[in-house]
Amino acid sequence: MLRRLFFLFPDENHAQRAVDQLIKKNIPERHMHAIARGVKLSSLPEATERQKKDTAFRVERFLWNANLLLFAVALILLIASLATAEWFWSGFALAIMLITFFAGQQFVVRIPDVHLTEFTDALAHGEILLMVDVSLYRVAEIENHVHQQHPEAIVGGASWTMDAFGI
Repeated sequence: MLRRLFFLFPDENHAQRAVDQLIKKNIPERHMHAIARGVKLSSLPEATERQKKDTAFRVERFLWNANLLLFAVALILLIASLATAEWFWSGFALAIMLITFFAGQQFVVRIPDVHLTEFTDALAHGEILLMVDVSLYRVAEIENHVHQQHPEAIVGGASWTMDAFGI
């Protein structure tokens, strides 16, 4: 799983300079995606439709809701099995509840959570959002590089992405 870094640039020229420098830092162009509204991107690597629609947010929301539903079903099963003294099913339901609890905790604590909805105002004002996908160990390096070389850029946080699914 890669981390997706978000950077806001005031115009295409600034964003293009950042892309050129990131390519020199061994970030492939296929791992950079630009989004703009009302501005035609001529030279920047444009985001796919899945990336523009924030498919990762939908996947994240589906997994979270499925986890909550599974926990609720296991809770109902636990209550019913305790009422009927079915100890096997009580243990099974308790195990499911523990698994879903720890999965939810890992989801909340370890997975960064920034989505495109946080940039709607900036995009509406003609700014350009550059999303850069990097491995976990390069996040600080790339953020520092962009911050030092492009003071006009606003670092917008990090999220997760899966290169295999194109989201």
